[in-house]
Amino acid sequence: MPAWPGGPCPQCGEDVPPRIIRCRSCRCLLNPELQPEAIVTPEFVPLPIIETVVELNFEGYYIDCPGCHKELRIHRKYQGQIVSCKHCQSNFCFDLTNPALRDHSVYSDCPHCQKSLKFAPKYLGLKVACRHCDGRLMLLPTESATTSEAVATSAGNHMPHKHQWQATR
Repeated sequence: MPAWPGGPCPQCGEDVPPRIIRCRSCRCLLNPELQPEAIVTPEFVPLPIIETVVELNFEGYYIDCPGCHKELRIHRKYQGQIVSCKHCQSNFCFDLTNPALRDHSVYSDCPHCQKSLKFAPKYLGLKVACRHCDGRLMLLPTESATTSEAVATSAGNHMPHKHQWQATR
């Protein structure tokens, strides 16, 4: 295929230098051997669905009663208040700074399947999967998080296996 030798444009007559493919003024293709090919639209390929991680706040705590040591499920709105055990009816202050209430889990409902989930404090702030529906979620630590929860959230973000934490039911 020979290059354009230079000379007047065959369409508009303007002088065009050698080795140019199109005329500068009329955009005419100068080499007759070059033909613009029809643009073939590629076949539509849908993109894969991107997994999203839903951020949610926990609803409450699972703690052991200081009197009978049975597990209680207490909503976080009762933090700092006097609560009563449903098993032994002993009253105690629901304060997470109390050393007797140090070891606790948190609970929340899965936003995907609405089943209740129980989380160990070490999973606060990490990306996890629901054990019922494999929905991706991240339980956000709140400003009322204890020191052990803050240490757990700074350990790094990784996706633990879906069966490393327990569900309530």
